[in-house]
Amino acid sequence: MPEFLTAARAAACSCGKPSHAFGALLACLLALLTTPACDKKHASPAWNTPGDATPPAAKRAATHKPEVVSDPAAPGLRFVAYNLKNWLTMERGSGHGPAKATPKPAAEKRAVVELLSHQAPDVLGVCEIGSRDDLAELQAALLAGGVALPHAYYTGGGDAVRHLGLLSRFPIIHTTTPTQLDFKLNGSAYTMSRGILDATIQAHDKTYRWLGVHLKSKREVADGDQDAVRLCEARLLRQYVDAILATEPDARLVVYGDFNDTRASAALRLITGNYGEADSLTALPVQDKQGERWTHFWELHDIYSRFDFITVTHGLKHEVDYDASRILDDPPWSAASDHRPLLAVFN
Repeated sequence: MPEFLTAARAAACSCGKPSHAFGALLACLLALLTTPACDKKHASPAWNTPGDATPPAAKRAATHKPEVVSDPAAPGLRFVAYNLKNWLTMERGSGHGPAKATPKPAAEKRAVVELLSHQAPDVLGVCEIGSRDDLAELQAALLAGGVALPHAYYTGGGDAVRHLGLLSRFPIIHTTTPTQLDFKLNGSAYTMSRGILDATIQAHDKTYRWLGVHLKSKREVADGDQDAVRLCEARLLRQYVDAILATEPDARLVVYGDFNDTRASAALRLITGNYGEADSLTALPVQDKQGERWTHFWELHDIYSRFDFITVTHGLKHEVDYDASRILDDPPWSAASDHRPLLAVFN
């Protein structure tokens, strides 16, 4: 059992009477979000530190088959893609002295959990998660909020601090780590910073293959152009999609994440391909309750952008409930992250 859950159970026993065990468990789990993690090994650079493209890491090739448990019976599938805004330990300025390595603020964590608990996703794909313990903490907090996502997958690329995670109510029956994440640009070697998450889920006798990414940020790097780095990462993703479709033309792929670029950018056009062709990806035309389509707010420069996307292959796009799919603008969003999550509903 993860230490977070063990501590939560112990806290529940000491914080509440037996007749109020669930309420005590929920309260203590949320209280634990305020406690800094003691075993974090890496601290992320501050946002004004140049560069998140990294030297090439050793090539990794691994295929995993997690344990399969019983399939839930509820119909349909709700998927949320979400950049959590640094659910991890990093240097954060408090306005009172030098920046210190601290976890994501407890108020932000509570806002994330409140928003997601209200939406009750069946599958959750996240960017900017830190360690495996951070992902387990999110998983436990959601459980306390009434959302059970017992299946988890965690992966990353060259960035030692920011990773990708997937939580699911349905069994994760297969995962793969891509072997080619390295590229060269202007004579320098790089590794795709956050890698590509590749996990297959089985739900209601159907399989869905999820490819999650978090492409190069808009921050400049010391030895390369950030647009060019992002385009190289986009090319690696497109090549990975092409390799899947070459052997499985009807693959039911959901390619999602924070692409850190807009719909008309070279990176997005490369990833989605030519509209209408058999190997193209369809970006879901989601919007919020006001009809607006931005997903990221850069407060420093007062800029609203659409950086986050959920795209699907031809084999899956006819199962999307386009009316129910949307950008989530529930009130806690601005306290939770600088990104707004996306919801895709599959029939």
